Amino acid sequence: MIIIPTSYEDWKHCITVKCNIPLTSKYVHDRILALTDTNDDQTKRFIETWGELHHASTLSWFYKAAQELEAAE
Repeated sequence: MIIIPTSYEDWKHCITVKCNIPLTSKYVHDRILALTDTNDDQTKRFIETWGELHHASTLSWFYKAAQELEAAE
């Protein structure tokens, strides 16, 4: 069963704990660039699979992670 995150906290836990991906500045900014490029094949597949609303939520969570990283510097 796939659980789709519905909040920033759930998403962050999924990325950092379940997937063991550190939210580094480079990773976060690379994902923001990819997710804002609607011509990117991975972004197109993401939207086709999860829908535009989840894409928008995910992008907003990456922006929030970027803000947290900047504040921590």
